[in-house]
Amino acid sequence: MADLLAMSERFIDNDIYEGAGLVNRPTMELSELGNGIALIEAFSHVVTFKTGDGLVLFDTSLEAFGGGVLGSLRKWTDEPVSNICYTHGHADHVGGTNHFVCEACEKGHRRPRIVAHENVTPRFRRYEATNGYNFTINARQFAPATELRMGAGGGEGARHFGPDPWIDPDTTFRDSLDIKVGDTHFELHHAIGETDDHLWAWIPEHKAICSGDFVTWVFPNAGNPQKVQRYPLEWAKALREMIAKEPELLLPAHGLPIAGKARIATVLDHIATALETLVRQTVDMMNNGARLDEIVHSIQLPAHLMNKPYLQPVYDEPEFVIHNIWRLYGGWYDGNPANLKPAADAVLAAEMATLAGGAKALAKRATSLVAEGDLRLACHLAEMAGLAAPDDIEVHGLRAEVYGARRKAEASLMSKGIYGFAERQSLQIIQEHNQKKA
Repeated sequence: MADLLAMSERFIDNDIYEGAGLVNRPTMELSELGNGIALIEAFSHVVTFKTGDGLVLFDTSLEAFGGGVLGSLRKWTDEPVSNICYTHGHADHVGGTNHFVCEACEKGHRRPRIVAHENVTPRFRRYEATNGYNFTINARQFAPATELRMGAGGGEGARHFGPDPWIDPDTTFRDSLDIKVGDTHFELHHAIGETDDHLWAWIPEHKAICSGDFVTWVFPNAGNPQKVQRYPLEWAKALREMIAKEPELLLPAHGLPIAGKARIATVLDHIATALETLVRQTVDMMNNGARLDEIVHSIQLPAHLMNKPYLQPVYDEPEFVIHNIWRLYGGWYDGNPANLKPAADAVLAAEMATLAGGAKALAKRATSLVAEGDLRLACHLAEMAGLAAPDDIEVHGLRAEVYGARRKAEASLMSKGIYGFAERQSLQIIQEHNQKKA
């Protein structure tokens, strides 16, 4: 059993970052963190409390991890699960619930009560209505996609996102809810941040906070380019409300647990400050009439924040958060009049190819820009070349080369996933062409 609290202490106190794999470890291993408190490391963690009246769980991880989580839990205790609290409705936090419900049925125990914010159930219905879209964007984000990551398989060729079925909560609340299970009190607080259905919990007997995805040991997922609106300023507010509780144990849904009042306060303050800084600087530039393009290319967070081991941009990144701030406060129009009612991408690409002397000229210039280190501009030209000549395998070979270089140069999973998806698109076109020739 790893000493997770000692690991987080070393990383935080010494500003050490040794890679995402050491702070987010889907090992299925259970670690006891205090008297009656355990954390099981999975795709998202499962935190559990012994209460004297059954176990209280926070989250159940991804569906494919649920069985392993349950197995690890049962090596620790045979006590039945009496309550499951969803920190929010993302699939990697609720997908494993069916394993616990089925166990209760098989053993003749009372079905666990499932507690969540009132917006969780509408989220599940939205996911069902947009199943294909969510499958596609998650396939890009976590590319190459696997059924392990996306949810239940459902047969060859299935495109199913999330657990099947989604297990709805049966106890919901709007602002806050206090529950007592056995000898333990759980104060549940709603706050918006990554989602509009998020909760965090204060457990006074243990001076502990279950923070869900408000703390993830990566830069906050407040800007995801393929997902719905995030709320960075409200996220920071929730973190400051957690600081006010003076917790001595912080139990996140991703990353390492943290012990020590001062250490926890420092981490929460740094995350809040990073988000507040982005909001303040973005809104200031908006108020001064700047376009989104100018803002994105102007704002940078200071190194003393970005160097922290729990603020590394290996999943989301500040540039994406700026886009979400703009969308939240300013709408979708980016300030460029040409983008208000633009020409179709393929039409503009064809015109640019004509001016450049053909799609191959655009593509070759793109590879030259890669060699010069200008990957942003290279991607523009490579994409135009591919749109202008969608069946030209030489163009797609160059396009794949450009996006492959961009993928390798990026740090965040979101960027790598999208650029890698574009690279594979062109490689697939080439492969299909060669198969037809054969």
